[in-house]
Amino acid sequence: MRYLVFSSLVVTSALSGCSLYYESQAKDMVQRQMDAMVFVEGGEFMMGNPGGWDGSKDSWPPHRVVLDNFYLQKFEVTQGDFELFMNVTGYKHSNDSYKTIRSDHPERFESNLPAVASWTDASEFCKWLGSQTDKKIRLPTEAQWEYAARSGGKMLRYATANGHAEEGVTMAARASQYREQIRTLPKPPGSYPANLIGLYDMSGNAAEWVRDYYRPDYYENSPIDNPEGPGSPIIESWSDEPFRILRGGDYKDFLGNTTVTRRKGIERATNESTGFRCSLSKI
Repeated sequence: MRYLVFSSLVVTSALSGCSLYYESQAKDMVQRQMDAMVFVEGGEFMMGNPGGWDGSKDSWPPHRVVLDNFYLQKFEVTQGDFELFMNVTGYKHSNDSYKTIRSDHPERFESNLPAVASWTDASEFCKWLGSQTDKKIRLPTEAQWEYAARSGGKMLRYATANGHAEEGVTMAARASQYREQIRTLPKPPGSYPANLIGLYDMSGNAAEWVRDYYRPDYYENSPIDNPEGPGSPIIESWSDEPFRILRGGDYKDFLGNTTVTRRKGIERATNESTGFRCSLSKI
């Protein structure tokens, strides 16, 4: 595997006016985020459920996709780094439920756990990271996410080294949907072994935001080269928000919902099971 290492960073005026302590911490954090970028060699694969990998209709049909090279962070962004971003920039969380969740479940906001973020928050963090490094950094596309989770498009049902899911061994998700759900937490990023290209926790930890709008029938007419999702969103009537996509399932889910092909369309609301990682690419 290859990592993207920057000897110097372009730190913009976004840091001006903040305390020297936060400025120093932010520079270190940006460097750490960039050092964790894993090179993903592009290629061709059949995206989607090949049959029996999940029970959803929107991951069908399998379709040919060709991707350019890109980079993807090997870890989910942590709550500590997300809060440092907010402190440095003055960014305010985009969803009112953030405060409620934090008040009701403070244990979920430990600094070493995956960041609790809406789609907008995750997107803004990645774009800010790009502004600090003069690189095109965004959330990964859905196609990039699946290709990377499958260790370069391999026929692996889960984002693990051997393609298998084992509770407490390869991921945090519970083994059976019929077992009573015990309140728990995601694991700190990197708690379980990486997949074959060095990416951690892409199945069954925090459900990860991707860049695309969600449409259940998108796979029926997806372009082959570097697809970026449908051009227009479905709007949630009660919130007037566009539906986006979560991938990889989460720690409260059962293993069957954490496959590399499972898609979850959701408006950009915040909940305690979400997380994200950033990508770097030309698209």
